Amino acid sequence: MSRRRASLAPARLAPRDVLHTGSAGMRSRPTRVVLSALGIALGIATMIAVIGISASSKQQLLDELDKLGTNMLVVTPGTDLLTGRKIPLAPDAAGRVARIDGVEHVGATGTLPHTVRRSEKIPDTITGGITVQSASQDLPATLRATLRSGTWLNQATGRYPSVVLGDVAARRLGIASAGGQVYIDDQYFTVLGILDPLPLAPEIARSALVGQDVARERLGFDGRPTTVYERSADDRVAAVHDLIPRAVDPRTPRDVGVSDPSAGLRAKAATEGAFSSLLLGLGAVALLVGGVGVANTMIISVLERRYEIGLRRSIGATRGQIRGQFVTESLILSGLGGAAGIVLGALATGVYAVSGGMPWVIPLWAVGGGFAATLAIGTLAGLYPAVRASRLSPTLALHAA
Repeated sequence: MSRRRASLAPARLAPRDVLHTGSAGMRSRPTRVVLSALGIALGIATMIAVIGISASSKQQLLDELDKLGTNMLVVTPGTDLLTGRKIPLAPDAAGRVARIDGVEHVGATGTLPHTVRRSEKIPDTITGGITVQSASQDLPATLRATLRSGTWLNQATGRYPSVVLGDVAARRLGIASAGGQVYIDDQYFTVLGILDPLPLAPEIARSALVGQDVARERLGFDGRPTTVYERSADDRVAAVHDLIPRAVDPRTPRDVGVSDPSAGLRAKAATEGAFSSLLLGLGAVALLVGGVGVANTMIISVLERRYEIGLRRSIGATRGQIRGQFVTESLILSGLGGAAGIVLGALATGVYAVSGGMPWVIPLWAVGGGFAATLAIGTLAGLYPAVRASRLSPTLALHAA
């Protein structure tokens, strides 16, 4: 008796046979396969694109921070608590900051009460939002500024009517390269250079910068800086931040403001994925809808293939093998959709990154997690149809067919 039972034991299907039987229904209905996998593909594509675009934007900010540095501080006048007016910095404020241990570069600017225009024919009320400022010669080294065109002010050119424009100021004035002229306080100044964008000093981008000597002689500059920029060693930033107010104004250090312009970029990089959570939720909903579509497809497949199920059961297929067949079919269907979605999401991220001049970054955990999610969805979507198929009576299935 034991030998007879052993001989009647069901044969175990090899993995190749499981894949073959699981993909049989898909091969006979390719259009349905494409439409069912499309829902999964769109959900995964949305999730990959959202994560990839967020990661690319964050990497761009981090690269920008690496280039600009996080060791720059900006010193500005404080505000009088009684009158609400700005308290001017001392004329030698830049020199006082430079004497602090750990400070490497110091540059200063002073705001002037003038406007800059293309010619005297333009009313002085049309300022274009451009500020005229005096600038020290070491300001570019402090800001790590580069020039898109021309040269910076030096000891010679800083004595004469010459000006360097920020990139925004140049654009608003309609000046594309060095060599032109602008009108400041009833006299023409020659444009020596145009700066590249400065994310850590947007006020410089909207400024027309002149030398301190010509600012004193022709524009009424009193020598008091309105902003002092400093670069210190990375390990001394916190200490320098605490020392600057006492160095600039030992009697009332509270009247000196010190800020870190890179903090905004760091905060933006840290919170880059905040809004992405909502979009990820939408992608998850799309993925869930795709899973429901797969489940519906599998249920219809079971109904249409009752004869096949009954025939397989009548020739010895076990319930477990029937369940395995339909779960495998659901996994293959979801896996194809997931693979297509990863490719579509990566392409969408690439297009966005290239068009925006960003690095193309797609975290590997997003790819692996997205594909694992499709397999999980496929398993869940195929369980109920698979169990339903395995419970079909071979006699009833063949009779109904």
